[in-house]
Parts: sequence; C-alpha cells; structure tokens
Amino acid sequence: MSYPEIVSREQWRAAREELLRKEEAVRRAREALGAERRRLPMVEVDPEYVFEGGDGKATLLDLFEGRAQLVVHHFMFAPEWETGCPCCAAFLDQVGHLAHLRARNTSFAAVSRAPFTRILPFKARMGWAVPWYSSAHSADDGDRDRGSGRDRDFNRDFEATVEADGGLVERPGLSCFLRDHDRVFHTYSVYDDGLDGLGTTSALLDLTALGRSPDGTERLRLHDEYDY
Repeated sequence: MSYPEIVSREQWRAAREELLRKEEAVRRAREALGAERRRLPMVEVDPEYVFEGGDGKATLLDLFEGRAQLVVHHFMFAPEWETGCPCCAAFLDQVGHLAHLRARNTSFAAVSRAPFTRILPFKARMGWAVPWYSSAHSADDGDRDRGSGRDRDFNRDFEATVEADGGLVERPGLSCFLRDHDRVFHTYSVYDDGLDGLGTTSALLDLTALGRSPDGTERLRLHDEYDY
C-alpha cells in the first residue's frame, strides 16, 4: 500500500489551498452543467407502459404517485437471474430516505425485467422500502405500441437493455420524467459509469428538469417532519 507523502502542516495547508482552487472550479463547472441539463428539451412518452408492483398492475403515470417528477432506477435484474445485480444493489443502498425527494414533489422507483415474484423476496432480503416494479409484460395485457406492431418495451425504449450477441444485455441507469396532468415527458437519462457519484437526494434532484426545489420553498427537515 502506498501512503501519501508526510509533510509539515504549512506544506499541507499550501497543497490543500491549491487543490481547493481546482475543486471550486469543478464545482462551478458542475453547477453550470446542471443548469444546462435543466434546459434540455423533453419528449412526450406514452404513460401506459404496464408494470407490476405490490398493488398489482401499474402504469408509468401511476409510478409518479401524484407528484410532478419521477426518477426511475433501471435495476439490472434479468428474468432468468435468481438475484439482482450487486452493483445496482450497492447503488440502491446509497439512496437515502425518500421523504426528502417526495417533499420536493419527486417520486423514486426501481424497475427491473425480472418477474415481481422474484423481485419481492430479494427486496425483502435487502431490507428496502423503495417502490420496485417489474416491467415484464405481454401483448395479452394490451401493452402494444399503437400502430407500430410491436410490444412496448420500457427497458429497451429507455436504453436499459441493449442488443448484443444475439440477445438483450442489461444496462444500469437512471431516467427522469416530468408530468403535466396526464401527460408524461422524458427529460433525462444516464447509464453505466455516469451513475458514479449519484444516489444522494441532491444528486438525484440535480438530474431532474425542476432541480433541487421544484416549488422553490421547501427546506431540508428531519424526514419525519415533512408535510407532503
């Protein structure tokens, strides 16, 4: 193991100040990038994708739970797998109490291709309370893209699966959606290594179209003190 160089307190302070200037430049660049992200155009999507959750069938619109924004975690869990992806599980472990997101008019849900009967015991094993849905569907459920002649595939449509070696390959990611009454819009997605450093409430909100404070008024509170 290679340890850092040992220096005097004065040398450490000088090196720290030099690094701090670089860190502040990165912070300013990150804030500018976030503002540009919020100005991205959005595209309307069909809110009738069919999912299965703890209360049975649900649409994409249902996943909002009445809130203005929705962040979906594309959790890698293929139909034939016995358990979910360890990397996706580590990411979900980092997601804090959802009260902070919900107080900012934003819902969060995980979506996987595995059947819900396999998701449920794994979710219990991990001790998670986050809403988690199966996107496994069939044309028998009426989940067919009108006029296109193919089933609507939430994972493929939002690039959570890709074609490779003659089959589908799972891909971790986050997708953000905005709701205007019954109309749903896709505003942003990030995949693979782009998830590094995400998972906290502020980082997730920074990915959304409305940012950290959708109503412009809510401040951080203890998670049991929100009134939403």
